[in-house]
Amino acid sequence: MKRSTIILGLLITVSTTIISCKSASETSSEKRYGERSGGERSGGERKSIAALFSEMDVNKDNKLSKDEVKGPLAKDFSKIDVNNDGFISKTELENAPKPERRERPRN
Repeated sequence: MKRSTIILGLLITVSTTIISCKSASETSSEKRYGERSGGERSGGERKSIAALFSEMDVNKDNKLSKDEVKGPLAKDFSKIDVNNDGFISKTELENAPKPERRERPRN
């Protein structure tokens, strides 16, 4: 009886350790490759236009003002806003030139 209790305790300890290590490994991998909960982004994939609008269109008017955008969109706002109305529409964003990808430095 005592021996089976010890074996059961060891099995539970080993199982818990393995599960804990796997969970920590997955979290580390998500941080490394830019993944987010729900699979929004993984390893270099771009967000969809709908996802960008959902995230940035604070006042939900289906267009992005200069105050709402951030990152590369803010930097290239005037290039993307082709009709110069001060807003980026979904159509303008769809037709926007794709940013050039920088090469990653090799270690």
